[in-house]
Amino acid sequence: MEFRIYRYNPDVDQEPHLQTFEVETDRGMMLRDVLLEIKRRDESFAFRHSCGEGVCGSDGVNVNGRNRLACITPVSDYRKGPVVIRPFPGRPVIRDLVVDMSDFYRQYHAVDPWLKRKDPVPEQESLQTPEERARLDGLWECILCGCCSTSCPSFWWNPDKFLGPQALLSSWRFLADSRDQAEEQRLDDLDGPYKVFRCHTIMNCVDACPKHLNPTQAIGHIRNLMLKKSV
Repeated sequence: MEFRIYRYNPDVDQEPHLQTFEVETDRGMMLRDVLLEIKRRDESFAFRHSCGEGVCGSDGVNVNGRNRLACITPVSDYRKGPVVIRPFPGRPVIRDLVVDMSDFYRQYHAVDPWLKRKDPVPEQESLQTPEERARLDGLWECILCGCCSTSCPSFWWNPDKFLGPQALLSSWRFLADSRDQAEEQRLDDLDGPYKVFRCHTIMNCVDACPKHLNPTQAIGHIRNLMLKKSV
């Protein structure tokens, strides 16, 4: 199969370019396997990867225009034509498929992604009903791969201001948690034109998420809660 790989080394290249590789593929191969084979042929090729199981979220790339995790994307999905693999869009390229994710992690940290309590911490655990626990399904599974936020035009245009789909999904994960006691503070922190309401519901984030989560729905829940509190 033919694979066209984005290459850019700022130390030697004036402009990025696509390099073509012919790789023999086998049944069950994932795109990560192809990238490892290319790395074996050319040790100067750079890309991130780790667990190979869709858990660490480190090997996110753009495949034929859509963000995907290379380790859980079957090569067989692309039998009909050349496969073009580029780095995440909207992010500064460090080298080849490696991009600078500093804005992404800064926005994630900005939503305080941890439980906040005013009451004393219980000696054992904070109990939840099965219904309260079920509210967190579809939220806690996020692996911080960045596929969603780097597919969002609002995040491309304002990465220093707009929190992005991932951070807002994480924010709702704690707003929806019955054990958290900082709802008012969290909603105040989300107020402003470049926070929740900068989302235009394009839903690229939903298409890109390898865990099939729905950041757009989470953002809608936050908006509804903010409107309810303002009435």
